[in-house]
Amino acid sequence: MANTARLYRIEALIRARGHVSFATLLEELEVSPATLKRDLEYLRSRLGAPIDYDRDLNGYRFAGGRGAAAGARHELPGLWFDEAELYSLLMARQLLGSLDGEGLVSRHLQPLLDRIGQLLGSGEGEAAAARLMKRVKIVSTQRRPVPSRCFERVSAALLSRRRLQMRYLTRTRAEVGEREVSPQRLVHYRHTWYLDAWCHRVDALRRFALDAIEQATVLDRPARELPLKQVAAAMDAGYGIFASAAGAPLQWAVLRFDAGVAAWASREEWHPQQQGQWHADGSYELRLPYVDDTELVMDVLRQGPQVQVLAPPALARRVRQALLAAAERYPPPA
Repeated sequence: MANTARLYRIEALIRARGHVSFATLLEELEVSPATLKRDLEYLRSRLGAPIDYDRDLNGYRFAGGRGAAAGARHELPGLWFDEAELYSLLMARQLLGSLDGEGLVSRHLQPLLDRIGQLLGSGEGEAAAARLMKRVKIVSTQRRPVPSRCFERVSAALLSRRRLQMRYLTRTRAEVGEREVSPQRLVHYRHTWYLDAWCHRVDALRRFALDAIEQATVLDRPARELPLKQVAAAMDAGYGIFASAAGAPLQWAVLRFDAGVAAWASREEWHPQQQGQWHADGSYELRLPYVDDTELVMDVLRQGPQVQVLAPPALARRVRQALLAAAERYPPPA
């Protein structure tokens, strides 16, 4: 039995039976007396378990009474994790930290991290955890950080299911306006955060960049509730963060990657519903849905001359116009 499972078993036996003798614990756990003594001491000193030895009962019980309800307020969170799973949690924490611009999420996770450190134990366990955190490096380029105050208020409105009043900068029009919205979900996409919400000004779902919110106030009014399936259907149908152009039809783009980059392109996920096929010359063809072509054009341009837009013609024209406009910025050398 693994160490964490054995500790959990000790508490479960005491909780279920009210009191358990040392001999019974040895029989149930199939360990040596020295190991059992170390486990009981670890539960008391490291995890705060209120376990006492009752001489009259000749057994161990929870402090506060001899009944099965004694120690009911005491829990051992995390004891169902083994050591490898605890290290995995630390890895997840490091990854989450890369998404957390001002450390807001990290601060809320600190009690959990402290508990993980206790469960790993002192000495080598804590040292290994520290080494792990240093050896995981996340590089986030072009990140748009969100002020913690804004993130906290948006999160509070989302979790309490209340409306949010916000002053929002619409970058495409360089306009600042007031919006009252009902938050539906938070989305992290390409190193920044977005809010999918029902906008009461236009009576429709809209996606808002959190770094464009200049001021936010949680209102004392209940948010309009929408099924998450409805939100996903409206906001996730097309390509990228511009998936929800009002009234725009869903279209399918066909891209063909040259053989030199086909091996990488075939392993990339541009969209969950994409379809791909190989050609005899080693090139790779990718089909994917989109509604608004803004972000798709930008991503195609990043591939340079190693990709060609085969369809639809309107998308091919947009890419061609962008390439020609870029080329005009670089006159031929004299």
